Amino acid sequence: MNTADLGLPVSVPSTALFTDQYEFTMLQAALKAGTAERRSVFEVFTRRLPEGRRYGVVAGTGRVLDAVENFRFDEGVLGYLRDHGIVDEPTLRWLADYRFGGDIHGYPEGEVYFPGSPVLRVEGSFAECVLLETVILSVLNHDSAIAAAASRMSAAAAGRRLIEMGARRTHELAAVAAARAAYVGGFHATSDLAAGFRYGIPTVGTSAHAFTLLHDTERDAFRAQVDSLGRGTTLLVDTYDVTEAVRTAVEIAGTGLGAVRIDSGDLLMVAHRVRRQLDDLGARDTKIVVTSDLDEYAIASLAAAPVDAYGVGTQLVTGSGHPTCSMVYKLVARAGSVAPDAPLVPVAKKSTGGKQSVGGCKWAARRRDEQGVAEAEVLGTGPVPESLADRQLLTQLVKGGEVVAREPLDAARERHIAARAALPISATQLSRGEPVIPTEYLM
Repeated sequence: MNTADLGLPVSVPSTALFTDQYEFTMLQAALKAGTAERRSVFEVFTRRLPEGRRYGVVAGTGRVLDAVENFRFDEGVLGYLRDHGIVDEPTLRWLADYRFGGDIHGYPEGEVYFPGSPVLRVEGSFAECVLLETVILSVLNHDSAIAAAASRMSAAAAGRRLIEMGARRTHELAAVAAARAAYVGGFHATSDLAAGFRYGIPTVGTSAHAFTLLHDTERDAFRAQVDSLGRGTTLLVDTYDVTEAVRTAVEIAGTGLGAVRIDSGDLLMVAHRVRRQLDDLGARDTKIVVTSDLDEYAIASLAAAPVDAYGVGTQLVTGSGHPTCSMVYKLVARAGSVAPDAPLVPVAKKSTGGKQSVGGCKWAARRRDEQGVAEAEVLGTGPVPESLADRQLLTQLVKGGEVVAREPLDAARERHIAARAALPISATQLSRGEPVIPTEYLM
């Protein structure tokens, strides 16, 4: 099915209508023209990275596999298409039996990518492949944007814990996907329970200002929380006076207090003051968590502060200014006839205006220098050079319609950490710049 294969008790509904209408009208016309069954190759790539970004992060691959596996047309969906005149009856009959039976190759989840990188390659008949365009792009554009922002924040945090807290700042279903992508990009936990339930991501959370305001005094609120959650809890100390709150927190929880959270003010200054106060009170092991509209730049500015963890919301779930990766899904090769052995012919859009594409079914490899640091993303359509044979990036995800590469989410997270570490050190600089390695074509 999907995530149930990993022991997680949740299913994914039909994704058949997560589709733009023109996918169906193209299908109908191709069926009528007799070209729908031509063998075809589509590639997902981006022509450029978002402004200032040095690398991209592939995320959402596991969700794409779920979406393809659940792309089915039941009677309700077919009835909708019929009642609204979206397609004709012959097309409806074809859709009733739809099952993707082709192959999908792609960059494994968590890998980095660059302009032109064929992050996903979908092969099969034109008819079965074209229907998947919108749902694949929807998943990859959203999740990869969030993962890229998460990766930058993770690099800026330099090993300190990161908590995803953006559920209230985005669509309720997007929040679950965002938490998943953030975890791939290097975050450690989420506040969103649906993400924890669906994907096994560690969850955290204690209290908000409302809990303090509910009680007659801050002392009463802290005592209630400690009595319920134990001394290892995190107390929110900026509802009223921070200095008084920290003193009260240690009096109630003792020097074994787990953490304090600061959600407002000059975080750099306040964190230093709170750390000194905690140490003076003997609570040297009490952690400091900061929140309050953080992004990668704010996190980097706190590098010298005695902060142990960051909670990030709005900027993370909106891609820190870049909510999409501008990935596209383009036909790059197709057969000249419906004959099974008809050779593939490279095709490409040639119009002006920056929307050109490169035809042909491509391989991708990452060339490294003598120290193992990446120095170029190499793409080609011919034989793979011997020097790059063990550096190829595409792996098989679906074979003959069957998913063959589902993996635990932690594998994608670990892969990203390793892939980012193999880039030139300038990749993690927050200053604006071009992609950290060039893309080269061997055609």
